[in-house]
Amino acid sequence: MLGEKLEIFYNQLITKGGYNLVLEGILVTLLLAILGLLIGVVIGTLVAILNAKEEKNTFEKALVFICKLYVGFFRGTPIVVQLLFLYFVILPLLGLAGSSALIVAVCIFGLNSGAYVSEIMRSGILSVDNGQNEAARALGLNSKQSMRFVVFPQALKNALPNLGNEFITLLKETSVANYVTVHDLTYAFRTIGSASYEYMVPYFFLALCYLILVLIASYFVKILEGKLRKSDKH
Repeated sequence: MLGEKLEIFYNQLITKGGYNLVLEGILVTLLLAILGLLIGVVIGTLVAILNAKEEKNTFEKALVFICKLYVGFFRGTPIVVQLLFLYFVILPLLGLAGSSALIVAVCIFGLNSGAYVSEIMRSGILSVDNGQNEAARALGLNSKQSMRFVVFPQALKNALPNLGNEFITLLKETSVANYVTVHDLTYAFRTIGSASYEYMVPYFFLALCYLILVLIASYFVKILEGKLRKSDKH
């Protein structure tokens, strides 16, 4: 029984060229995770810096309120719901039905990641001793210069391990992108399974592929953490 299933899977994967779908799926999955994290870092950093600012004018206070709504929504709802809501509700209402599913997925993963990165960066900023900020101000730097040249570089360094973990989380969450027909890794193995109506072996290898990707990413995160610990000792 299992031998027959493996033979069917081999036939679909190798003989009929299913491996091309898998290779494309791996690239798309990595693309979603990498671009999602980059967008998330930009958005999350801006939100964190705005929240960390001590003196805010009326406009900035309004932005802080909007940011709280944004973070609350994306942290409080499942990412698959966010993806479906944007693709099947918001875009059609705006007359943009049929937009690129890949671009939509990248935007959602970026916005979702930004909500979590904002908390990561906020923690990184708070971890910097306030005395360094005061010293920078004493040397003549204004609040923006102090944040840019003194506080933020150290906050980013402190946040890097958690950003690595956020990338691993994104890597796994990309599996829902196929809900809007993005040709990711999950889509590839589901297509291979549907071609023969045999899903057990394809889904086993799907899980194995995600596990390998996560283990590789975790390995590099550990290397990064080791280098940061060494630099802290010097």
